[in-house]
Amino acid sequence: MAKFRVQAPFSPAGDQGQAIEKLVAHLAQDQSFVTLRGVTGVGKTYIMAKVIEAIGQPTIIVSHNKTLAAQIYEEMRAFFPDNAVEYFVSYYDYYQPEAYVPQSDTYIAKESNVNKEIEKLRHSTTQSLMTRDDVVVVSSVSCIYGLGSPEDYRQANVLVAEGESIPRAKLTSRLVEIYYDRNDAELKPGTFRVRGDTVTVLPPGDEHPIRIDLFGDEVESVRRVHGVTGDTLQQLRATTIFPAKHFVLPPDELEAALARIKQQLGEQLQALDKAGKILESARLEQRTRFDMEMLREIGYCSGIENYSQPLSGRPLEIPVRRFLIIFPRVTSSSWTNPTSRCRKCEGCTTATGNANKRSLISASDFPALWTIAR
Repeated sequence: MAKFRVQAPFSPAGDQGQAIEKLVAHLAQDQSFVTLRGVTGVGKTYIMAKVIEAIGQPTIIVSHNKTLAAQIYEEMRAFFPDNAVEYFVSYYDYYQPEAYVPQSDTYIAKESNVNKEIEKLRHSTTQSLMTRDDVVVVSSVSCIYGLGSPEDYRQANVLVAEGESIPRAKLTSRLVEIYYDRNDAELKPGTFRVRGDTVTVLPPGDEHPIRIDLFGDEVESVRRVHGVTGDTLQQLRATTIFPAKHFVLPPDELEAALARIKQQLGEQLQALDKAGKILESARLEQRTRFDMEMLREIGYCSGIENYSQPLSGRPLEIPVRRFLIIFPRVTSSSWTNPTSRCRKCEGCTTATGNANKRSLISASDFPALWTIAR
């Protein structure tokens, strides 16, 4: 059981202590849903923190929008300064899906603006869940949408240990395989730099780079260094470098995935040609073949999430992999305000429960409530 410790300058007061005891007792009896009702300002967030401390399990808190998620994230960070409190929301500041107007043969390319800071926090969340068991994740409904396979993400890492024998060329090749870019001029998240026998890597979920010093083919030292000054912050015996992207496809599965994409493309082209939609057919074929070529050459393409089903090989009736399945056992908490109702969470409740044998909270008409689902 993970060790969570709430740090607050006050203790449960009034009905808070009774509420905490009852919530913990219900969860101990394996009840699927427990609801706490209370008006604004009675300390529901603090009660939930104390419940997390008592049950000692990795917890996800689901909010229906980013604004509330950010507020809860800051509060939970204050309550759990010694634990991993993470933030997982959509990283798009702007998103315009691709579109096609056949009347004028006009193709509008997908346009999006990814918030790099939020992308870093999403990677930090995933890595914490892979390496720790004292994790509290504050999320928006982004957690119910498709994500790459956690099994592939977990396996496609690079373990670097002091004293290990690994040629520099092999190390850099492995980093490229997990979607890191070499950038000797500017070290940015998801890139690495090579200077002599020193390889410096900045994972997308970290603020400070990992510096690997080689002596010939032997790893002489592994250090976490300051991103600006280069001073050593921590001497490491070993470290795990996770992929730079969430969608990871092992090389031996790539050709099979491309074959599935090609098959589905053929079926769609046949249907469009039969319907007399010649321009739509030509545009779809052009776009898809370009994406296939990008996947074959670099293992990634823009809008790769559109190919999640053929890439994974799962049957069409099986829901997509979600961020939620990373949790070994889920204790979910959801917060809504009196005037909001989240239809997205309602739609996900059945799908998540059936597909992953877990429950996700559904929104409620109750004012200002917390719901715990197990």
